[in-house]
Amino acid sequence: MEPVADPVEDVRLRLQRSVRSFLTGSPAPAVQPIDRDDPGLFGPDSITWRVHADPAMFIGGLRALLIQTFHPLTMAGVADHSEYRRDPLGRFQRTVQYVGITTYGTTAEAERMIRAVRRVHGRVVGTAPDGRRYAANDPHLLDWVHLTEVESFLGAYQRYSTRPLDAEDADRYVAEMALLGQLIGAEQPPTSVAEMQAAMARFRPELHIGRQARDAVRFLLVPPFPLVARPAYGIVAGAAVSLLPSWARRMLWLPIAPGVEPLVVRPAATALMRVLGWALSPQARPLSETA
Repeated sequence: MEPVADPVEDVRLRLQRSVRSFLTGSPAPAVQPIDRDDPGLFGPDSITWRVHADPAMFIGGLRALLIQTFHPLTMAGVADHSEYRRDPLGRFQRTVQYVGITTYGTTAEAERMIRAVRRVHGRVVGTAPDGRRYAANDPHLLDWVHLTEVESFLGAYQRYSTRPLDAEDADRYVAEMALLGQLIGAEQPPTSVAEMQAAMARFRPELHIGRQARDAVRFLLVPPFPLVARPAYGIVAGAAVSLLPSWARRMLWLPIAPGVEPLVVRPAATALMRVLGWALSPQARPLSETA
């Protein structure tokens, strides 16, 4: 007698393939961690593996891109050299691939990816609208990019994961990610939450929202993604904006009305993260058990 197909599992696998295709361009996992002698830069016991496996990374990633626009030199490099307008999905998929390989790949795979990014950065040089020269491999600008990513990934995980980190593990995550920051060329990546907060405060006087940044933010919030992906992306975008500090939302003219975040944005994003966690889990689990 043939086994009876599980319609719920069929739906989960179909959704899993669709989400993976959107994120990476392929229905197969971008990286398949297996038992091996080389666990990569972090390893299965790391906080980084735990944080980066959570669907909240979607929210954290967009939040990082939004706040990165605040630095005029970083933004100038993106505006002058990035293909985000011509190929937004492709750029998004390459970013997902970078995070996946540097997190879960072997040490050789991660280092190869970092060298490739450094080569691309080497060509990103120019002059910002205010007349200052910029270079993507500038260690100070890499400090900014690294800082925004770590802060955003951690903030999204702490708000939307069902297993938020305690203070010790949050510090451990920042310290683990400092290794990646050093490898990519950052000058002074933070090694604790306190250092991360202090670094953000030091960058505040350098931050400014100009025309390039406003154009990029508008594009990031409403990109020309396939229609089927837009409702979910809208929820992610709302959650990413709500994670920005109040001073950043004021500078972007993106105020959040009282009550909207706890009553609308957070419940919708939490439900979406639960569904994505269920769909992307390696094996069938009840939806109530997903992170």
